[in-house]
Amino acid sequence: MTVRKPYVRPMASWWRRNPFFMRYMLRELTAPFVAIYALILLVGLVSLSQGEAAYNTWLSALTHPASIVLHWLLLVAITYHAITLWQVIPKTMPPVKLAGRALPERAVTVFGCLATLAVSIAAFLLVKLL
Repeated sequence: MTVRKPYVRPMASWWRRNPFFMRYMLRELTAPFVAIYALILLVGLVSLSQGEAAYNTWLSALTHPASIVLHWLLLVAITYHAITLWQVIPKTMPPVKLAGRALPERAVTVFGCLATLAVSIAAFLLVKLL
């Protein structure tokens, strides 16, 4: 007769021990913030389609102090989400070769973050100028 080893249930918070998994879980927790901001923009677009009064009401709602705090929180979460996204991309795509040499992962991350920053600034300036 064999002696069976009893089943040992793994620890529920195993991912907290490894910093990689902590950063991964934190990144995944920022995804709803991206969705919330997308919904805010969608509501603005719908209010724009309903006329000037509805759009001005939406704009005035954005000036409320709670909305400003929410937008700062969203900015921090979305910035973290974007940076970590660009850190993951070089690990998941085939190596980029430039002049026969593989481009370092860090270069892809830095270029992606800078491109995201440039597009964000351009969109901000476009909105401010219009």
